[in-house]
Amino acid sequence: MSKERKKTVSLSSLLKSLGNLRKGKKIVFTNGCFDILHAGHVRYLKKAKSLGDILVVGLNSDKSIKRIKGKDRPIVSEGERAEVLSGLESVDYVVLFSDDTPIKLIEKIKPNVLVKGSDGKKGKIVGEDFVKSMGGKTVRARLVQGKSTTNIIKKIERQHSRK
Repeated sequence: MSKERKKTVSLSSLLKSLGNLRKGKKIVFTNGCFDILHAGHVRYLKKAKSLGDILVVGLNSDKSIKRIKGKDRPIVSEGERAEVLSGLESVDYVVLFSDDTPIKLIEKIKPNVLVKGSDGKKGKIVGEDFVKSMGGKTVRARLVQGKSTTNIIKKIERQHSRK
C-alpha cells in the first residue's frame, strides 16, 4: 500500500513543497469557504485545476467565515471542510487562513494563476495586481448558476419551516 501525500498542510510546509515543484510547473491558487461542498464547487475546482499543474486551495478558517458571513456560519467545521476538499482529485493542497482576504497567502505562494469565481461582480480580484506584477494571470471562472451554499441553506430552512 502506497503512502498517500497529506494534502491539508501548514503554510510553511506548503511553501517547502512548492519550492521543489515550482520548476516547470504552473501553480494555480484559489480560495473560499467551501461550506457544504456541492456540484458547483467541484466543477469550479476542476476548472481551476485545468489552468495549471498544481492547485492550491486557500480555505477560510471558521473564525474568518463567522466575521464574513455571520455567527451561524460555517455549517461544517474547518477540519471537515479541509478533509472533504482533500478528497477531491483536482485539489493538490489545502491551506487554512484566518484573515478576511487571502492576500498574505497569495504573496507568499506566488501563484502563476489566480482563479476566482465569477458571480457577476466586477472589480479587481484580491491579489490580482500582485500576481500580474510577477508575470502571472488572473482568471474569473464562471460559477454554476443557482448552485451555492447559501441557496442550499435557504432550501433546508424553507423545508424545515413547513413541518
